[in-house]
Amino acid sequence: MPMFVCISRKRPRKMWEARQFSDRVSRRGLLCLASAALVVAAAPAFAQAKPLDAPRAAGQAGERYDGYAVARPGAPSDVQALIERVNAERRALYTQRAKEQGVPADAIGKIYAAEIAKSVPKGTWLLGEDGQWTQK
Repeated sequence: MPMFVCISRKRPRKMWEARQFSDRVSRRGLLCLASAALVVAAAPAFAQAKPLDAPRAAGQAGERYDGYAVARPGAPSDVQALIERVNAERRALYTQRAKEQGVPADAIGKIYAAEIAKSVPKGTWLLGEDGQWTQK
């Protein structure tokens, strides 16, 4: 009889350990899923920065306080066309996010502008609300 009691005591422990393991696995799975969703959500903002890297480095393009790119004085027409395309993509993104969040699109643009200003490389031109250009 004592042998049976001992076995029954071990059994729940083993089952409990197995359940703890599966709980950890599912938590890890949820964490991975949440991380992947964050990356997918942030990808459009990072993907849009790439085409402007060369014009920014050449001083032909900058970033405005409202989350849109702007051509610097003397920028060639192909850079201006690129900026218009990027701004159209950003406008669509800001409008979509604003609709999802229930806030104005310009508020979303300003949030993105702060993130863009943090992430652009040193030497990038930034246009402030006061109309003054500063170099990061």
